[in-house]
Amino acid sequence: MKQIHIEFDQEADGRFIAEATEMPGVMAYGKTREEALALCEALALRVMADQLDSGELNADSLQISISA
Repeated sequence: MKQIHIEFDQEADGRFIAEATEMPGVMAYGKTREEALALCEALALRVMADQLDSGELNADSLQISISA
């Protein structure tokens, strides 16, 4: 199972940043925590789709769990 844990921080200007800790570079900013989460989840899924296309990720037993 591919598990994605998302951590949050709030910037001094009030924006939120969400980061998928197991996926380097997968992070997104949002005006709200929920917006940052949605954008980060979408980016993580795009990265995994690219990994599936390239054969880097095996789809045979792929299960995805996202927790924030």
